This record gives sequence, C-alpha cells and structure tokens, in this order.
Amino acid sequence: MTTATFKYIDTASYTGKPWGKVDGPGQSFTLKDHKYPVTSLRGQETEFTTENSGFAVYTDPAKEKSFTDDSAIRNGYYAEVESMLRSRLPGKVKKVVIFDHTIRRRDKNAPRQPVQQVHVDQTPDAAAARVRRHLPAGEAEELLKGRYSIINVWRPIENPATDFPLAVVDWRSTKPEDFIKVDLMYPRRDENDDGDDRGKEKVPDEKTLLSTEGYDAKGETFAVAPSERHKFYYVKDMKPEEVMLLKCFDSAGEGESLGRSGLAVRTPHTAFVDPQTPESAPGRQSIEVRCLVFYE
Repeated sequence: MTTATFKYIDTASYTGKPWGKVDGPGQSFTLKDHKYPVTSLRGQETEFTTENSGFAVYTDPAKEKSFTDDSAIRNGYYAEVESMLRSRLPGKVKKVVIFDHTIRRRDKNAPRQPVQQVHVDQTPDAAAARVRRHLPAGEAEELLKGRYSIINVWRPIENPATDFPLAVVDWRSTKPEDFIKVDLMYPRRDENDDGDDRGKEKVPDEKTLLSTEGYDAKGETFAVAPSERHKFYYVKDMKPEEVMLLKCFDSAGEGESLGRSGLAVRTPHTAFVDPQTPESAPGRQSIEVRCLVFYE
C-alpha cells in the first residue's frame, strides 16, 4: 500500500451543469488534489470481480501488440476483446457491440493523454443513448428491456504501465450522491461526417480550452466528489499481457431499473502518479475498448 494524490472535481468551482471536452483538458470546472491510500491488486486479483467491485483483472495476452494500425485494431483486436468478454464475464452473454476505442500515450504530441481525474465514462442516460445509437431502433428498444452493461477493456501497450498507472475505486466504497453528471463535448464534424469519432482526435488548441465554440454535447459522464470512504486499487507495473475490465454501467446494478442488491453498477477510475515510479520508467501507453454487453 502507498499514499498517492488523486484529482477530483472541485464541487465549488462551477455553476450550472459542468462540461468537459473529449479531446483534451478543456472543462468548466477545476480539479482539487486529495491524498488517499492505494493498494496493489497483486496477489488478490481473484477477490475482485465486475459483479462485486465493478472491475476485474486477468492475464489474457493479445495477438495485436503495437496498436498503431486502426484497421488492425478494429478487424483483429475487437474480435479478441469480444471473445475474452464472452469467456470472462459472469452470466451468459448473448451479444457484444464494440463502439469505441481510445489509445493514450504520454507524449506531448499524442492527442489523447492519460486522464488524471476520478470519473466514470457513462451515466445511465448515456449508456441507453449508446444502445440506441449503435443498434437498429427496434432491436435497441428490445435489448433495453433486459440486462445490459458497458465494459471498458483496458490494457497497457508495449511496456508495463508503471508510469501514470490506472487506479480504480471499489464500487462498494461509493454512494450514489458521489456521482456528478458532466456533459461530454465532442468537436463538431461537417455534414458529410460518418458520425464515427474514432481516429479523428487532434491535439487540442490551448487558446480555446475554455470555450465550447465548435463543440456539441454528445455524451454524459460522471465526475466524482471526493470521499474518505473511497478505496483505491491498482495493478502495480501492469503488463501488456494483462487486461482490466472496468464496468461503466450495468442496468442490473443496485439501484437501477433491474437492480440487484450488491451488484456493482459502475467503477470510478483515474490515472495517477505512483510515488514509487522510477524516473527511468517509459511513458505510459494504453488502449481502452468500450463495449456494450447484452445478457440472456
């Protein structure tokens, strides 16, 4: 166990509904540092599942290694992810729809950097909107009647994630009032755009970070208010052969429409600075694949 600094939304720093940009640090609120203990999952991985804590860690090597070819990711790695979800997730999975992936590299020229803010990728409304966006109307409405979830499949690329590792908060240490809805702003595309945002990221312009001109609210995330209750975990020196499943939403989670007592709804997570990281550690590289999962 070590103590690290985690960045949370400052609940006194904004008015109205807060917003943040998908492609950079621009946002309508500020972050505030809080120091909390963080525990490595090494040796106790089997105690945590997507059902009880909202996350799970497995050794599951990928055939894809470099993640530099977008078509190879979509046509090869996506199939690996779907197969892994079907074999690893509890319950019988009847359908998987992969709708997005993000590659993060801690490099000043990379459009997507590790995110240092405790957050959740989707709210319940955003999860339902994803179902309606990525499936035919009739099928979507039927699937929304049953159990579905959004799972973020997170993996280091090329080298261990020693630098800026990913920390998760055990869902059991959160309360509903911890979560704050935030509009997720996407760059406005031209009328001939296909609506697919993958691979179109650009390095943000520092001069316009605080402006929403040219952006539309196309998603909704949760920021998280700080709490001494929150229990943080991470996989120290997580390797590319390892994968973490993060639950962003579960319609059968406690308090939801099909809610089951004790079933995790979501997993707050964040990149953070591990004080034990050596200066020689290579910059973190990672890929996250977001998946709609529907159950029998």
